[in-house]
Amino acid sequence: MNDIKTVTEKIYSNKRLSEEDALLLFECEDLLKIGELASFVNERKNGKKVFFNVNRHINHTNICVNQCKFCAFSKTADADGAYCHDLDEIKRRAEEAANEGATEIHIVGGLHPDLPFEFYLEMLRTVRSVSSKLNIKAFTAVEIDYLAKISNLSLSETIETLKKAGLGSLPGGGAEILRKEVRDKLCPEKISGERWLEVMEHVHNADLKSNATMLYGHIETYEDRIDHMCRLRELQDKTKGFQVFIPLTFQSENNLLGHLKSPSSGGIDDLKTVAVARLYLDNFSNIKAYWVMMGEKIAQTALHFGVNDLDGTVVDEKIGHDAGADSPTSMKIDDIVNMIKKAGRIPVERDTLYNELRTY
Repeated sequence: MNDIKTVTEKIYSNKRLSEEDALLLFECEDLLKIGELASFVNERKNGKKVFFNVNRHINHTNICVNQCKFCAFSKTADADGAYCHDLDEIKRRAEEAANEGATEIHIVGGLHPDLPFEFYLEMLRTVRSVSSKLNIKAFTAVEIDYLAKISNLSLSETIETLKKAGLGSLPGGGAEILRKEVRDKLCPEKISGERWLEVMEHVHNADLKSNATMLYGHIETYEDRIDHMCRLRELQDKTKGFQVFIPLTFQSENNLLGHLKSPSSGGIDDLKTVAVARLYLDNFSNIKAYWVMMGEKIAQTALHFGVNDLDGTVVDEKIGHDAGADSPTSMKIDDIVNMIKKAGRIPVERDTLYNELRTY
């Protein structure tokens, strides 16, 4: 039976932690000790650099065939507030982003029942036509699976077709919690955790990088979180295709699971979760504090708990805000740089693939 001293020795010796070690860290009440360990590991990997990028979110539609219980974004086609942007509007937003210096367009949306596969190809081509310098980070694994179905192509063929149209990388959404028992309660209509991992493996095999996420603070346990991270670590050992791990704080408003919000949720749990992720996910270079859902103050504090990425300028994010996120819908470069500097870290602007563009 390990104790915190044994786990500490493993961390300083650069040895891989077990699931038992991760559970011990989650259950440890000494938050500052865990933060100290995570900060040590992060600086061993990344020094004092903290990354951000200039990006723009385009949520092209909120109409979705799935109605996940935790989601406040999805709508049926006849519901108030349902929308679907046409290609002209998508192009306008991409042009606006390019003019503001964005290097990334982040595109995710609902599983629209009526849009053909060609629409998604045209959307990629439209954004690509705006600027070849924009990396199009688009479509969760759930969306990729859906596009394979409506295109009548294999998973590999679907990914290659999207790649030829301009797809540059994938976000990490749709993972939620991978364990079946939780997923069946949280999002029974969504693809299984095993399928999510399968899609990501195909994405990585197509020489595309992706992010990885975990939605926490709802009905899951610490063991469920560790199981989730264990599966991600195993796939990363195999493909080395994940660029960053992003724990996403559950937003409890305007959905069917708000009353089930975990009693462990809150700022302390946010900091502990990013710290344990940094310590356990030894084959991930980067851990992100997504300020949109975590909030600016906790995200800044997380820079001392193993985090080395704050996402970016974002602009017009809808999914988290529809569920009650009270952060701004965008942030200026100067504000991000200032946030990082005041935490005693070095702000570094990156592109989607973590190439360093500018140090402040």
